[in-house]
Amino acid sequence: MRVFVTGANGFIGSAVVKELLDNGHQVLGLSRCDTGVKALKEAGAEVLRGDIGNAENLREGATNTDAVIHTAFNHDFSKFVENCESDRKVIGILGDALAGTQKLLIVSSGTALAQCAPGQLGTENDPPLTSKQFPRAASEEATMGLADRGVRVAIVRLSQIHDTEKQGLVSFAIQIAREKGVSAYVGDGTNRWSAAPRWDTARLYRLALEKTGKRAIYHAVAEEGVPVFDIATAVGRGLKVPVKSMTPEEAAGHFGWLGHFAGLDIRSSSAQTRHQLGWNPTGPGMITDLENMRYS
Repeated sequence: MRVFVTGANGFIGSAVVKELLDNGHQVLGLSRCDTGVKALKEAGAEVLRGDIGNAENLREGATNTDAVIHTAFNHDFSKFVENCESDRKVIGILGDALAGTQKLLIVSSGTALAQCAPGQLGTENDPPLTSKQFPRAASEEATMGLADRGVRVAIVRLSQIHDTEKQGLVSFAIQIAREKGVSAYVGDGTNRWSAAPRWDTARLYRLALEKTGKRAIYHAVAEEGVPVFDIATAVGRGLKVPVKSMTPEEAAGHFGWLGHFAGLDIRSSSAQTRHQLGWNPTGPGMITDLENMRYS
């Protein structure tokens, strides 16, 4: 298939591009800068010069390909609500371009959106929180209605996607620990975050492209729950800074916007995803990647 990929130079998008090309697909990658264009061409992809803020770019990419994988998202958390609503608009434009074609649109979301009972694993069958409860849900709200407009849709809910360079929200925790000289966690640190290796996640997107029917939700989860205490300890060891417990009130000041997530238990299952797609992650665990990354 010829696939239009937004965020094609990003952390996840670039891995998806390589995975698609390595498995016989063609890629049209959206890129707004010279270095991104160069990287995509060197990888063997075609390039559409532009960005997700340009509706014509989105329509052109969606119209001239067989499927769309949308991985782009602005992670400037100082404008989080605005960025989530922008993503809703992007998905709407892509959906309008694909309406009635039965082409597949794959959209990225997060496992934290799964609305499950306290203490339970989030599953693919759990409905998402609303965007009023958590702004990132705007992406799922915009996507699911498209299945009734002649668009096949898949949502990939991402956990903490990691390699030895980046680790989802943990990358921000590392930055804060470096700046403040302490690797912190909330309470006893027994709350857990689900995680998955970057290259296994790219393979999930490719399998979703090849196997999705009318609509589906998938969970990119290799580890159902990594204790935040273990994460903070690995970071402290890597940065050679003390590891410290904080109260929720202290954490709010220490972590800033990340304080909302620091004490949450975000555990998720991928059992249904594995069964439906035959996806079996084989990459290293999050702690292994944290222990093998360069901190200086």
